[in-house]
Amino acid sequence: MSAYSLCWLDYTNAYCKQGFYTKYKEQVLHDIRGYWVDPAVKDTAPRIEIQRFFQEYFDVSIPELKEYHEHSLVCSLNDVAEAGKAVLKNESFSINYIQDKHILMIIGGSESGLLYGLFYLFSILQQQKDYTTITVQEGPKNPLRLLNHWDNLDGTIERGYSGTSIFFNDNRIINDPERHQEYARLLASVGINGTVINNVNVKNRSPFLITDSYLPDLARLAAILRSYHIRLYLSVNFMSPVIVGGLETADPLDPQVISWWQAQVRLIYKWIPDFGGFLVKADSEYNPGPHTYGRSQSDGANMLARVLQPYGGVLIWRAFVYKLQDWRDTNIDRARAAYDIFRPLDGQFEDNVILQIKNGPHDFQVREPVSPLFGTMAKTNQILELQITQEYTGHQIDLCYLAPQWKQVLDFDPHISEKNVKLSSIINGDFYKRPAGGMAGVSNIGNDYNWTGHWLAQANWYAFGKLAWNPDLASEEIAREWILRSLTNEPSAVDTIVTILERSWPIYEKYTTPFGLGWMVTPGTHYGPNPEGYEYSIWGTYHRADTKEIGVDRTSRGTGFSGQYSGYWKRIFDDRDLCPETLILFFHRLPYTYVMKNGKTLLQNYYDAHFQGYEEMRDLQQQWQSVEHAIEPRIFAEVSERFVKQEENARQWRDVINSYFYRRTGIKDEMGRPLY
Repeated sequence: MSAYSLCWLDYTNAYCKQGFYTKYKEQVLHDIRGYWVDPAVKDTAPRIEIQRFFQEYFDVSIPELKEYHEHSLVCSLNDVAEAGKAVLKNESFSINYIQDKHILMIIGGSESGLLYGLFYLFSILQQQKDYTTITVQEGPKNPLRLLNHWDNLDGTIERGYSGTSIFFNDNRIINDPERHQEYARLLASVGINGTVINNVNVKNRSPFLITDSYLPDLARLAAILRSYHIRLYLSVNFMSPVIVGGLETADPLDPQVISWWQAQVRLIYKWIPDFGGFLVKADSEYNPGPHTYGRSQSDGANMLARVLQPYGGVLIWRAFVYKLQDWRDTNIDRARAAYDIFRPLDGQFEDNVILQIKNGPHDFQVREPVSPLFGTMAKTNQILELQITQEYTGHQIDLCYLAPQWKQVLDFDPHISEKNVKLSSIINGDFYKRPAGGMAGVSNIGNDYNWTGHWLAQANWYAFGKLAWNPDLASEEIAREWILRSLTNEPSAVDTIVTILERSWPIYEKYTTPFGLGWMVTPGTHYGPNPEGYEYSIWGTYHRADTKEIGVDRTSRGTGFSGQYSGYWKRIFDDRDLCPETLILFFHRLPYTYVMKNGKTLLQNYYDAHFQGYEEMRDLQQQWQSVEHAIEPRIFAEVSERFVKQEENARQWRDVINSYFYRRTGIKDEMGRPLY
């Protein structure tokens, strides 16, 4: 047995070959009897992937042809494409089936585009779709499509729930070319083109990754990634000139500091010519930055960007910057921080600086409003940061398919124009005509057999890649595709699992912190309920519940956070009657007796949500039991085990949160359900 799953690239999975597979196989092998790869293609990956797919999915080997003819799969590049056809852009591809000649033609705008086209075709074939009428031309909507790993050199993973790192162990880089190649295949198959392999909290030995101690091993890893058109990036510590270089300062305007960084970057590109660039977390959560020296965020980012610029590298600067605060001070609102710090700097960043902005103003809660920075920085490149790993959404113990949440973010219109403007058109650079942008996802993978701890959490990894490639895809469509490629193609089971995934996020929200309240998690681990765990801390994550009211007033009458949005959204968020009830406790401080749109009080709705969320979670558990016949036994059993643990967590959330409010207020549940 393999040491790890191949996820959606496991072409041998018999449960995905039920029904019409045999007949479909006969048709494909009748139409495609060999393959031809353009001699201009220097990559080995296309040939390897074609051979592997046909051998593992169809149990046959098809020959490579010296020249293409009828009944063949043709892989070509733009320069030998048919005359009159529009030239494809870099990373793009087209696929067409020439009916009378039985030729399946893939044309790549580049070698990476050709590879993406092949993986697209394999997806079509795995889903047993009709390829004989296919006419596809596709390219990525986002230039940068990155994974951010929070892996430490000792092998641990911050907010990791899938085992240990596949890159690091005992302060060394793991030499595992087979798994690293499979990792690269999985990323490329969903269009991801870059990876930051180490934690943004760059501590202990991690700052030394940019030295000769680690660069030879990183170059070996980069070569594996390069074969699948994935660029390697590194998180760096802003204080590296002091920590690594022994200088007395890391002041970004100090000539010695600049010279030190220039030497290190020169060394990196000597080893890794296509190195992507740096990701930096500075002035945030005990990570020093330019504020330490009285400099601005743009001062710090621009210094590093200028050092990287001659080599084509980019500097990705996280906007997750806020001050720790005294819980007694009600004038400070952490939600305001990113906008207050970065909005005045718009237009002051170099063109190879990209500001990486979390989807919401807090920290990957089960629901937050979209960050107001999106749509207010017309002169700055932006990347949307999403969290694939389930730090606040169940630790990959509880099922929480996040694509529906991400879709709401990507489709959000900040109302900055008379025309409809989706956030997705801002981050990719189109709306403001910016040269760079994209999406980054905090990875949920580790060295577990199934990569993601929970088998169904693979769907989040898959969905991130698909949405980074094309934000217009529907979450349900992505889920169905992933299931057909990874779990089963038995129709009723597919429908059931799609429903399970699509329901999971709103159900998780119900039994944890609905209506935009957020937090209430166990400090440190962030798993399980603790209503006042962070209430008297330095982290600014308060709900300020007393016996009468709950919530922070973030309207223009309170902290003023709503004023960071356009007038359209400010008016809506300021008004209790207009504010979406899914976010009402994010923006408003309300009495427990506040009557919501369904005629029930806020507190009764809170009770109801937790009781209903628990029961709906149990329903998901029962639905999963109904697909046992259609799922590989190991997968079925291990997911069932996760559902048992999720039931325990959901019950704990229900009883702790409801009892907390009952004890706080003395108000009973109208339905007479147990409160403790």
